Amino acid sequence: FREGVPPGNYGNYGYTNSGYSACEEENERLTESLRSKVTAIKSLSIEIGHEVKQQNKLLAEMDSEFDSTTGFLGKTMGKLKTLSRGSQTKLLCYLMLFSLFVFFVIYWIIKLR
Repeated sequence: FREGVPPGNYGNYGYTNSGYSACEEENERLTESLRSKVTAIKSLSIEIGHEVKQQNKLLAEMDSEFDSTTGFLGKTMGKLKTLSRGSQTKLLCYLMLFSLFVFFVIYWIIKLR
């Protein structure tokens, strides 16, 4: 066999069997711990992806609702502008007639005393 290497230690290159196996066990334990952490991060990222998809869907629905509401409010404001432009003269006429009526009522009350 080889010179200077004790029998049974051919592949260890000077490491003892117990120290080498302890390092292997530690590496296996750390590898298993890392594997479980990677699995947890993977499942968490998948859940985050599903949540992002749901939130994007909700935002798209809200955007369409806001668009329809904006259109509805735009139409309503247009109708209000048309109404205010057309009835401005009527409103002024009604205000003047009411003022004249109040003036005559007050005049009549003062005249009857």
